[in-house]
Amino acid sequence: MNNYETVLSSIARTSKAVSRSISPENFIGEKGKGGMATEGTGKDCARDLGQGWKISPSVVIGPGETFTLGKIDGSGMIKHIWITENCPTNRKLILRMYWDDSDTPSVEAPLGDFFACADCQEYAQVTSLPVCVNPKRAFNCYWDMPFYKNCKITLENIFNEEITVYYQIDYILTELPAGMAYFHAQFRRVNPLPYKDVYTILDNVSGNGHYVGTYMFWGLNNCRWWGEGEIKFYLDDDKEFPTICGTGTEDYFCGSWNFDIGGKYQEFCTPYSGVPKIIRPNGLYVSQHRFSMYRWHIQDPIYFKEDVKVTIQALGWRDKRRYLPLQDDISSVAFWYQDTICKTFPPFPTEDELEII
Repeated sequence: MNNYETVLSSIARTSKAVSRSISPENFIGEKGKGGMATEGTGKDCARDLGQGWKISPSVVIGPGETFTLGKIDGSGMIKHIWITENCPTNRKLILRMYWDDSDTPSVEAPLGDFFACADCQEYAQVTSLPVCVNPKRAFNCYWDMPFYKNCKITLENIFNEEITVYYQIDYILTELPAGMAYFHAQFRRVNPLPYKDVYTILDNVSGNGHYVGTYMFWGLNNCRWWGEGEIKFYLDDDKEFPTICGTGTEDYFCGSWNFDIGGKYQEFCTPYSGVPKIIRPNGLYVSQHRFSMYRWHIQDPIYFKEDVKVTIQALGWRDKRRYLPLQDDISSVAFWYQDTICKTFPPFPTEDELEII
């Protein structure tokens, strides 16, 4: 793609890539083999119609089970994922993705958090370029996810009951040009953040790549405004001070002045940033507000050549107009690409450490 081109201006070009799709109606994405199931969750509903009539639209994942949603051999790229499920509580399904025979997942996050919707039991529309959440609880992502040899996508059920999952993974098989980086997404949570500590969104990442997005689910444990903290990007051996330093939490998420319209926090949803959901107690600036926020660096990737670390401060207000270091419940998913597969993910939280109360 030339500098003057956009995605739409190049869509008319022909390609040697072939399109494939994995779903419960074609578990391995074989050409001409979709809709052939004779067993599945829809078998009884199709008993008068037979093969080819929605026999296997979904899968059932038992408690404690990890199900392989898709395994692809060859060189190619995932282009779109759609998934929905009937889990009655949050953060009980864990999504993982593995590239090119790696035993370490490059994507590891609760399903809802990966799709910018941590509290996914109560619907909130998300409309952005790489991620959208549509009624009633349809998770979609359009991140390009290249792989040179193979990939594997799994979903772990840590709930105590079986869960029904519907999904489709759309991908292409094609020879990839040199320089295509691996997609990564890493979840973290600290609850509560210790006094005067800084929340770390991402660290221990070495390689050549670019940071492309942040999702945060922020629960307040204090009253009043909470978002004075600065986000900081430490790039390529930065030490005490970062190369990129923001001016405030709502500023980083492309809002301003406390997201406050007429004395009320205001949701918004745009292609690159948004606060699509706010959980409110009674009144403004009262403890236990929760904010679901995303910021995609699609037009402004943050490039690093050697390493990257991302932190954000939690700052509110105390008397005499002084900043108050907050001890909030903070979760995040960091999204980035790098030229190697990152092997330094922190230990994943336990079921109790994940729970949203």
